Amino acid sequence: YFDARGLDLETITRFGLGYAPDQWDALKTALGTSSQRMTLLEKIGLVKSGERGKYEYFRNRVMFPIADRRGRTIAFGGRILEKTEDSGPKYLNSPETALFHKGQQLFALWQVRQAHAKIPRLIVVEGYMDVIALFQHGVTQVVATLGTATTRDHAELLFRNCADVYFCFDGDRAGRGAAWKAVESVLPRMRDGRQA
Repeated sequence: YFDARGLDLETITRFGLGYAPDQWDALKTALGTSSQRMTLLEKIGLVKSGERGKYEYFRNRVMFPIADRRGRTIAFGGRILEKTEDSGPKYLNSPETALFHKGQQLFALWQVRQAHAKIPRLIVVEGYMDVIALFQHGVTQVVATLGTATTRDHAELLFRNCADVYFCFDGDRAGRGAAWKAVESVLPRMRDGRQA
């Protein structure tokens, strides 16, 4: 998938991209099945309980780690490789946890902060691959909301990091809807020195 999208090794490494195998127990095999470990994996949403016992939340997906402002991985986004009857949604984020609230996080803000001592501007795009492709081509001030509309918390986070914010969404209906939500979230937070 990453080869087909033209990603080089440096970009894959920079974003920690990976793959969740098409197995129900890959994490358990890799990390062990102690009750303490399983409790932690459930608490962070990587393992779920269902009719057939415990199973892994992400299966047969390319994986995008989501970092907090200190660069610690606090969640994941996963994209299916091919659509099947039981593959689930195209994109899937970790469930909300004590560490992760998708309405309060921006994908790649950590990478932007690593690339710039002072962020000249922030560009908000729709998805993980939009961010990653732009980074690979030298545009290193790009972030994305995590499959959700721009929230008040996103707007505050954007303006705390940079006074100059641009929104760049697709021209389709979903993109226009996302742009309007961004306007609604950003306008109440505008003041002298801020630009969107």
